[in-house]
Amino acid sequence: MDYFVPLCHLGCKMGTMQDLKAPVLAAFRVEHLFVSEGHRYVGRHGKEPLDFPTIEVDEVRCVSRRGILGDRFYDSPEGHKGQVTFFSMEVYESMCAKLGVWDKPPSVLRRNVFVRDIDLGSLTGAAFSLQGVGFEGVEECRPCYWMDAAFGPGAEDFLKGRGGLRARVVCDGVLRTSPL
Repeated sequence: MDYFVPLCHLGCKMGTMQDLKAPVLAAFRVEHLFVSEGHRYVGRHGKEPLDFPTIEVDEVRCVSRRGILGDRFYDSPEGHKGQVTFFSMEVYESMCAKLGVWDKPPSVLRRNVFVRDIDLGSLTGAAFSLQGVGFEGVEECRPCYWMDAAFGPGAEDFLKGRGGLRARVVCDGVLRTSPL
């Protein structure tokens, strides 16, 4: 079992630390980690998605101000809000049950870090640490209409308000899937 830790305990420096609300300490599990080298849906309105699969890995290297090494959002323009995306396994499982879809893996949602036992919404605007890597929770990772094509009809509506968390990396480190 791992724990979220307030970022200030890491000695990382962020100019807005005082302005960020404190995260809630809670046990969590990292169940899946995914990367994709390219954008499948960005800029593809009215066109077919591109062939950039989401690949599951055992660990990812997070680089401050840059994102996940090898991922499509690595080295995005300054101020990009989603260097890393988090998603709740409980939301994924609830969506599978509600929509009756059991043949779609978490990877179709194209989020990077799938966690269990964390209220991701509580981390919006918060600085936090996960396995020693520092993050700043920025905003909800809002779903788009592609979710219906990737997961199934009704996915976009189901995910409104629970589409995950977009975050910036503020302290380097490696994330690994948690042992069972």
